[in-house]
Amino acid sequence: MKATKWVSTAVALTLMGSVAIGCAKSEESPSTSPTGDTKGTAAPASNKPQELKINFTAEPPVMDSSKTTANAAFTFLGAFNEGLYRTDKDGKASPALAKDFPKISADGLTYTFDIRDNANWSDGQPVKAQDFVYSFKRTLDPNTKAQYSFIVAWIKGGEAVTKAKTPDEIKAAQDALGVKAINDKQLEIKLEKPVAFFTQLLAFATFFPQREDFVTKTGDKYGAEVDKVIGAGPFVLSKWDHGQTLELVKNDKYWDAANVKLTKVTANIVKDSNTGLNLYETDAADLTEINRDQLKLYKGKPDNLPKPELTNSYLMYQTKKVPALGNKKIRQALGLAIDRQAYVDTVLANGSVASTGLVPGGTSDGAGGDFRKSAGETQPKFDAAKAKQLLAEGLKELGLTELPKMKVNADDTETAKKSLEFILAQWKQNLGYDAVANPVPHALRIELSSKKDFDIVLSLWGADYNDPMTFLDMWVSGGEFDEGDYSNPEYDKLIKSAQTEVDASKRSKALIDAEKILMDDQGVAPLYFRTRAYLKKENVTGLILPAFGQEWELKWATIK
Repeated sequence: MKATKWVSTAVALTLMGSVAIGCAKSEESPSTSPTGDTKGTAAPASNKPQELKINFTAEPPVMDSSKTTANAAFTFLGAFNEGLYRTDKDGKASPALAKDFPKISADGLTYTFDIRDNANWSDGQPVKAQDFVYSFKRTLDPNTKAQYSFIVAWIKGGEAVTKAKTPDEIKAAQDALGVKAINDKQLEIKLEKPVAFFTQLLAFATFFPQREDFVTKTGDKYGAEVDKVIGAGPFVLSKWDHGQTLELVKNDKYWDAANVKLTKVTANIVKDSNTGLNLYETDAADLTEINRDQLKLYKGKPDNLPKPELTNSYLMYQTKKVPALGNKKIRQALGLAIDRQAYVDTVLANGSVASTGLVPGGTSDGAGGDFRKSAGETQPKFDAAKAKQLLAEGLKELGLTELPKMKVNADDTETAKKSLEFILAQWKQNLGYDAVANPVPHALRIELSSKKDFDIVLSLWGADYNDPMTFLDMWVSGGEFDEGDYSNPEYDKLIKSAQTEVDASKRSKALIDAEKILMDDQGVAPLYFRTRAYLKKENVTGLILPAFGQEWELKWATIK
């Protein structure tokens, strides 16, 4: 959910009216017109009831901005809370709780922010600089067990907090952390090293403020129930019937409430696309995702909207707990045995593109170009004969006669189940191998992955910011999201060099070389770069479907 500031218009989709143009995420600048005009005035009110109904495919896991890693949770966090910045329709960070862009020191390490005088929490209490300090320290605290702590650790002294052991060590490291409240409305952040996309990063939910008194009062239930969340965003979470419905209502205490037109948003958890389409056609939903067969019926119609994303789908292997998957040739065989083009053509058929590497097309290379174009095709092509040969060689190296029976975890949505069927059928046909499908609820799939409790898992990763690092630093040995325990010292060396390289061209080359190693190792097996197909009522305007970060942005939506 951050971006290096460059988001291609080919990658992002903005629903400003019935035609989609523009780019990236969702959000806006200080005055809040969707155009980014800081001098704009509130849009004229509509006589139509400002109530929006959305079909949503996944139950959000815990909505704790320190702990969550799921897009479903980030989507709602972005509705009822916000950070110093939001990302506008062009994929650029625009001031939100911050009054303006920060003062940045000449060495690019110290950022000073002024917080809006009228920035308030939904209960009316003012947002203070201390709320950001507390949030960052809490995320870094090893007791929080935040998987995203590594990006907050880019703040000076952050890594020392994550590695502290005793309460005294943690406290001392937090006190030395490079973030402080100069006063209630001024915040200073010092970085360990320059981060080109740091301002964009501050629009990401991990950097949202948190109220210490509220977090302390709610304890272990923070973020888990409707009365255990609080925010300073455009809406308030007013209802959360787990697995069924979530409701948002307008936050009248929001600093930019004049430009928020929706009074109520209802999100129904609908996993079956036929049910979703029926709700849409009977006007019980204004926005719904559709599958390939339904897409044919709506092709060319004005309410049919594709959503290209900086999102990849891939198979992740547990390389330590499952010895067979620690073998490079066996991983290569499993990847080569899947016809990815047939997969996107027959299972998805929604505009998604067969992967040619890990990093999706449209992702900036950090040097003014498109990473995918710069890197070319780094992923081995489908080759059933080669896959069979590699499997035999890998089994021989391990002294095995056949692969052990392994489970493949995935979400229990309609598309995920069909994906499992296709992948397992490919392995059966091309390798003679029978794996076991294990579809589970979204939250459980994420929990099992974070605990490394899987053999193979079908995963999706959406960019947090528009830079290849958001996809590539996941696989550094021992990384928070290296849940399959992949490890390659040369890969680690290249990623770490790119993290400190200030020359954009050299940095881009290091990242490309790293991706080539990962793809040759098949540390993970990419499948496709995702595009999703939506239907949106034509009278809904100003709704943004971002290319990364969250599923939709509601702030500027209006019912005509």
